[in-house]
Amino acid sequence: MPVELVIYDCDGTLIDTETVYAEVTLAMCHEVGLTSWTVEDYWSNLVGIPLADGFKIIEKALGRPLPADFEEKAEAGVAARLAGEARALPGVRQAVSRISAARCVASSTTLEPLRHNLTLAGLIDLFDPHVFSASQVPRGKPEPDVFLFAAAQMGVVPERCLVLEDSVPGVLAARAAGMRVAGFVGAAHDKAGMRQHLTGAGAAIVLDGYEEWPRTVAALGA
Repeated sequence: MPVELVIYDCDGTLIDTETVYAEVTLAMCHEVGLTSWTVEDYWSNLVGIPLADGFKIIEKALGRPLPADFEEKAEAGVAARLAGEARALPGVRQAVSRISAARCVASSTTLEPLRHNLTLAGLIDLFDPHVFSASQVPRGKPEPDVFLFAAAQMGVVPERCLVLEDSVPGVLAARAAGMRVAGFVGAAHDKAGMRQHLTGAGAAIVLDGYEEWPRTVAALGA
């Protein structure tokens, strides 16, 4: 079935931001007493889901509520780092521009920071105004809401959508939406392990980089 719409996740898929999120979040977790958490805990538990859901997981691991200003400090810390470090992943612009299908972004990041990060990375012009966030729907990934919302806004049925995702919750959300999905490990902390997890979650194929992306879209839409 032809692909009419390609839906892109953002963090770790278009922009190499997950390392920054991990470093800032882990430092703050350690400050509040969750010293046992490592980068592996971050990648296993928090990647791909809305920030608010991630904080609930941290609170459960910590065994008590987080400080009232935890979210504000986390967002400020990430924003300060990304102001100087946000970069598009190699080959994104060239690959995305070569694909004739419509495109949009559907991310777990709240809308204002999402648009800001895309701007910092020099990618907003590729997608504007078609940038959608889980903050616009009732439930975040792994629920399908943000992908179904994006498809509806773009006027394309789910069966003709293809999603590119770097996280298990994102792949599960795309599959639950009835969409085809490819995995991406170009920015992953553990590429081999993440490849296995994405395939197990239902990704039709897993890519190491954008060089092969236009051919993959054509093949999956054949």
